[in-house]
Amino acid sequence: MKLSIYGKGGIGKSTISCNLSIAFARRGQKVLQIGCDPKHDSTFTLTNFLIPTIIDTLQAKDYHYEDIWPEDVIYQGYNGVSCVEAGGPPAGAGCGGYVVGETVKLLKELNAFYEYNIIIFDVLGDVVCGGFAAPLNYSDYCLIVTDNGFDALFAANRIVASVREKARSHNLRLAGLVGNRTAQRDVIDKYVEYCPMPVLEVLPLIDDIRISRIKGKTIFELAELNNELNEICDFFLNIADQLLSIPEGVVPKELMDRELFSLLSSFYLDTNSEDFLII
Repeated sequence: MKLSIYGKGGIGKSTISCNLSIAFARRGQKVLQIGCDPKHDSTFTLTNFLIPTIIDTLQAKDYHYEDIWPEDVIYQGYNGVSCVEAGGPPAGAGCGGYVVGETVKLLKELNAFYEYNIIIFDVLGDVVCGGFAAPLNYSDYCLIVTDNGFDALFAANRIVASVREKARSHNLRLAGLVGNRTAQRDVIDKYVEYCPMPVLEVLPLIDDIRISRIKGKTIFELAELNNELNEICDFFLNIADQLLSIPEGVVPKELMDRELFSLLSSFYLDTNSEDFLII
């Protein structure tokens, strides 16, 4: 299974990706996580350091693919999860999607791309240009991380549109939403009522997860020292179990921007929230 994880910038995709990778590994899967962000910190909590990127390695070898070995670009992280960072072009130059394509090309050259049961693409922010939608070309499922707020759901709706477009030419489905750092889910539920899709899990704001990221470790690793954290691990194991069941998924149809504004603003009006002022 190949899975692309998208969502609004700063919503917690990398933290969820790393813990989900461990959850899959705990279920006996051979896992590769590919960071698709130029700042190359997706796999930091798995390896405890910023691993060299694909693009850096290719440049160092003068783009001679035949001179690159798997150990040059694939690093072993916690619980046996393999880690790759695609990297990216300099700021304001080049296309990140091109780098993702080169990463997949190199992994295929190394006969590594098809060696894994699970490949997770952890994708930069809510960018849905053709370049950063590139991981969807190689994925069976897309998973969108959101919270219960306007901005994250607006970004999710744009990503939904990208999934729908890619599904025209690829065997791609939206696995669903994962709510993150949210105590309530009323706005999420209202959105999926009008734009039907599964909600796989909703994680509350858990300080231990934030602390684990600061410490450069997954919550699973910290749970080895504190059994009380196993309850938090169960959130990620639940997501992994649902995905391992090979869900049917959906080809979603996004809401038009004005429809989405109208739908979400009703919540802010009802609660007199100042968030409505952004409209």
